[in-house]
Amino acid sequence: MNISSTIDAFEQFAVWTNQLVQRSDQEWRRPINEGKASVAEVIAHLRNWDLHLIDIVIPSVRRGEGMEFPDFDAYNARAYEYANSGIRKDQLLEQFASDRMRLVKMLREMKPEEIRLEVPANGVANCPKTGTPYSLIYIIHEFVEHDLHHKGQIASCLET
Repeated sequence: MNISSTIDAFEQFAVWTNQLVQRSDQEWRRPINEGKASVAEVIAHLRNWDLHLIDIVIPSVRRGEGMEFPDFDAYNARAYEYANSGIRKDQLLEQFASDRMRLVKMLREMKPEEIRLEVPANGVANCPKTGTPYSLIYIIHEFVEHDLHHKGQIASCLET
């Protein structure tokens, strides 16, 4: 897995989200699918996970410790609450882009041996789907896939 291209792909999602500022508030608050999160909630959710990487995961990896992730549902619910707290679309998009770029900068400043260091995620050494040992770059690769999944959902939602 190439570190540079993975980080570049991670950065590109922030660039793509810049176009969302042009969307109407109705589109911004539209659920990506029936019974699912809105576009605003998805962006807040992605930002929340970026902040977790910045504040918790990267410092832990730098100490040679494992990566810890909170309960997904509860953590995502907090992001959804934030998206619905009255924050404006332009503010949330700016926060997301700023935090993503800060995270990208941190990743680029890490030594290859740090970002490739094999450390457990929530006590699990290998990804159960692929068998690949967990490392920060592996997690970033998974986050890129997660971004692309949400990008597709948002694009489909906004086409209708």
